[in-house]
Amino acid sequence: MEKACVYWLCSMKSLGSRTVDRLLEYFGTAEAVYRAPERELRLLLKEKKLGEVLESRRDRDPQREFGLLQERGIGFLAREDPEYPRRLLEIPDAPRGIFYLGRLPEEERLSVAVIGARDCSEYGRFVAEGLGRELGRRGVQVVSGMARGIDGIGQRAALEAGGSSFGVLGCGVDLCYPRQNRELYERLREKGGLLSTFAPGTPALARNFPPRNRIVSGLADAVVVVEARQKSGTLITVDMALEQGKEVYVVPGRVTDRLSDGCNRLLKQGAGIFLSPAEFAEEMEELFRRKTGRGPEHKGAAGDVSGERDRDGREQKKASDGSVFLAEDNRSLQLSEELAAIYGELDFYPKSVSQIQAGLSERYGPRKVGLCLMELCVRKLAVQVSPGSFRIFTA
Repeated sequence: MEKACVYWLCSMKSLGSRTVDRLLEYFGTAEAVYRAPERELRLLLKEKKLGEVLESRRDRDPQREFGLLQERGIGFLAREDPEYPRRLLEIPDAPRGIFYLGRLPEEERLSVAVIGARDCSEYGRFVAEGLGRELGRRGVQVVSGMARGIDGIGQRAALEAGGSSFGVLGCGVDLCYPRQNRELYERLREKGGLLSTFAPGTPALARNFPPRNRIVSGLADAVVVVEARQKSGTLITVDMALEQGKEVYVVPGRVTDRLSDGCNRLLKQGAGIFLSPAEFAEEMEELFRRKTGRGPEHKGAAGDVSGERDRDGREQKKASDGSVFLAEDNRSLQLSEELAAIYGELDFYPKSVSQIQAGLSERYGPRKVGLCLMELCVRKLAVQVSPGSFRIFTA
């Protein structure tokens, strides 16, 4: 009955964590709040909140509702429960209760929040996919808001790489928002989890998202901002992350790109600079090791990542015949040494043949570079964006 009454308190829209804490401190237990005389409740609650409590107490049966919640596979944890996420206990005003589908993030594993613009650019998509994929392969948990754009892209890439991801919703965990991310919603439920401080059935209202954002940062050891405008909801999450003492990294962008205004401003203010997925992941693992006294457990599909890497963090392994096995998009590609060298010079931004040739040894003449680029295009590893101009292929 006590757990059901805690659920009942946490499911009321007008009662925040501080109000619930005040009621529990005064009455001692949630069941005592449920059975308290109206005159005593008036001492602690304003009229609007009192009205909701009295109406809810009259019309709802906490035990019955809590039983139905469990039948639907929806978990609920109060702050006092031993399974309650430890990371959330460490943030200011930790939520009184958490609803979830699937499972919760594991405490002994490194967690990173990947956040950014909904209307992202191809550059942002490319970075978010690469980051999510690298974290997933290393077994790092990816936390985000399941929003369209950067959030969903990073989470989807982590899952495709065999990792786990957790979506924090601004609605009840039984609702998929946005609707176009239904496939991602189902995959998160299966391969990770969906969490919310809002009771099942709560719609996705604008006022729900700032509180949601503090849970995203609260569940993470570090936050990476891929793209953000000057005035962006993403920056609210950054402010909350800084208040919580989290590491914040930012992907730099061109000064002429409005989607990078917020990111570049954060860099000016001293945020960490994100340069490559592999370098970032290695730095985070070292920080996690120092903080906890142990290395993060690698439970991704690929386990520990080994072997040489190119400057963009792509794993490379040389075979005895000189060919190169390249780990890309969670697949293994066998390239000749020449193709691998030229592929390593490609970037998201288009480069001319002469620019690509400049990063190679003298034995790579313009004709050889051109032929190799054509083969990379055929294999969908490169794309020609204009005559003589090439960039890495993105799906």
